[in-house]
Amino acid sequence: MKRSLIALAAVLAFGAAQAQESGAAVETQRNANQQERIEQGLQSGELSTREAGKLERQEQHIDQQEARDLKQGGALTPQEKAQINREQNQVSREIYNKKHNAVTGNPNSASSRRLQADVQRNANQQQRIANGVESGQLTNREAGHLEAGQARVNRAEANAAANGRVGAGEQARIQGKENVQSKRIYDKKHNERTRGN
Repeated sequence: MKRSLIALAAVLAFGAAQAQESGAAVETQRNANQQERIEQGLQSGELSTREAGKLERQEQHIDQQEARDLKQGGALTPQEKAQINREQNQVSREIYNKKHNAVTGNPNSASSRRLQADVQRNANQQQRIANGVESGQLTNREAGHLEAGQARVNRAEANAAANGRVGAGEQARIQGKENVQSKRIYDKKHNERTRGN
């Protein structure tokens, strides 16, 4: 009987830990999906550069919230998950509304192509973080630190697109931040820490 209770307690503790870890995986995957939707809107002309910049600003706030929550406790509480989910739902509605309003962009303009490339790279890096959390290569705290870096990239994209035009110099600054973030993702995914440690 005593062994059964100990085994049951171990299974429950493991299940609770897995549930907390999966919260970070779901949130980081959703970030990647929303970045893809923004990039697709730019490519199709459904989003203007300025609209995409405003959406990147909202994504920045979500990344900052995730970074704070994951760095503080290492796992998302049910309240934190609910708050992030509400914010992501709001951004999702904004993406839909902006893609279906009367404002369009020119996907072939140099400015739009620059932002498309930056947002696509941002989406790829969000996907790398999500994959790292899912595979156990990244701890939640590491994911939190990486989300803070993603927030900085989103802020740079939002600032560059605020006036509706992304210049070559602005793109170079964004790419510099993305290069730093890419190295950080690689380093954290390949260090000795894993989710089980």
